[in-house]
Amino acid sequence: MDCSDSKQWVRACAAADVKPGAPKGVRLAGIPIALYRLEDGVYATHDVCTHAYALLSEGYIEGDAIECPLHGAQFDIRSGRCLAVATADLSTYEVRVEDGSLLVKVPADAGADAP
Repeated sequence: MDCSDSKQWVRACAAADVKPGAPKGVRLAGIPIALYRLEDGVYATHDVCTHAYALLSEGYIEGDAIECPLHGAQFDIRSGRCLAVATADLSTYEVRVEDGSLLVKVPADAGADAP
């Protein structure tokens, strides 16, 4: 086993559960993650806005950006880069489709302290 990769692929949901224009929130290994379907694929970011606690999965997709429902902070869905209001970028996660499911690559020890 290669110990240099401290991440693991975790099943998030069925690929069909993530619809264009409708972010989906999931919790994987204790991490709140938002999933988004854009024209070129499915993307994942941390689900909590870096400006103030709000779930981005309850926000609004505008083009390739997610807008926080609380104060209107905006982030690029593909890169996590902050576009407006907030000053910190979002963490992003790799996503792949396998056997009709979405898998997200998360830190292997992320859920170690989760209840």
